[in-house]
Amino acid sequence: MTEQRKNQRQIQKEATRQRILSTALELFVSRGYVATTIDDIAAAANTTRVTFYSHFESRRELMRALIHELNSILDRHDEPGRNSTASLLVAAVREGSREKLGGWLREQAVRWPLIKPYLLAVTEAAAVDAEMRSLMRGWIEEVVADICEGLDAANRYEPGTRHFRGELAYVALDQTALSWMRGDLDLTAEPALEVLTELWWKMLGEP
Repeated sequence: MTEQRKNQRQIQKEATRQRILSTALELFVSRGYVATTIDDIAAAANTTRVTFYSHFESRRELMRALIHELNSILDRHDEPGRNSTASLLVAAVREGSREKLGGWLREQAVRWPLIKPYLLAVTEAAAVDAEMRSLMRGWIEEVVADICEGLDAANRYEPGTRHFRGELAYVALDQTALSWMRGDLDLTAEPALEVLTELWWKMLGEP
């Protein structure tokens, strides 16, 4: 096989993988994670069950790939010893000003339309699947670790309180995002981001 044919096959293989991923995401959102089978995904992606398994070992493995895509949208990158980290979040928490924290939160809100299908699908999967729940918990811990790293770098607040502060900050952000994604919150009419910024500043910022 020539090098050109190898490259073409690799391009086609990656295109099929991406088609399976995007199709699965659409089905998880429209039908739900539980109701969507591998056969459903393969049929909707115009491929076969065998082809699905040549790319993903299971639905859970596919969900891991979707979380990897989610990390890319959120500018989270791999780092030794951790699956992902967001350097801008670490920097915002380290500085600790209301302006910096609010700026980071507003940047995340701009991405909410893009991450909405991912977050809704992962949240539903975690609610019904223990392994997915563990995977989601690990992802949350990566975000909390970024907050702790920023607080550690600033040497702000007692060390024993930093992880819990990160947990509370994440929960507040997650619930605000989910409320918007489910249509319960109108960011153009309600001061949700301003309130969230104030909460983060009081929990994480320079006292």
